[in-house]
Amino acid sequence: MTSTTDAAVASAAHRNQLLHTLMSDHAKALVAYADKLLNDHHMAEDIVQETLIRAWSHAERLYSTEGSIRGWLLKVTRNLVVDKMRSAAARHETLDAHDRDMPLPDHSGMVLTSVETIDLLRQLSHEHREVLLHTYLCGRTAQETARILGIPAGTVKSRQHYALNTLRAKADRGLRPER
Repeated sequence: MTSTTDAAVASAAHRNQLLHTLMSDHAKALVAYADKLLNDHHMAEDIVQETLIRAWSHAERLYSTEGSIRGWLLKVTRNLVVDKMRSAAARHETLDAHDRDMPLPDHSGMVLTSVETIDLLRQLSHEHREVLLHTYLCGRTAQETARILGIPAGTVKSRQHYALNTLRAKADRGLRPER
């Protein structure tokens, strides 16, 4: 493996660990803070989700700024709250009777599917998950994935095949009622 690909794999693993750490160490405090500012728990959760996404995508800022990580997260949360409050208030938005009667799309199916998918992926072996991460989520070819992981391309294809078969079998069992 080259040092560039080693760094990319290490960076991806580091970012995943970072997101887990941010959620476990800071999410509750951020939701409480945003909830206090907004007085709307669901909106506060949305704001915190956006905060964590920004932290994850700008991980280098977390370590390059002076002060604590929580301080940076609280500042981003506060700025998002202010932006949210200004956006509707500045335009004096109101709902008329026509807007209230319009049906909103239901995204619960997509949310449920993503939760089920994450649960299924967690049941795979590390090697199978890693191959799917590179080939599907990162859009790499079997050859690129093989080079990054330091394994033959045939092994990548085999792991991908068995991982997908395992996912299909587990998904089918989950969809059928047990007898």
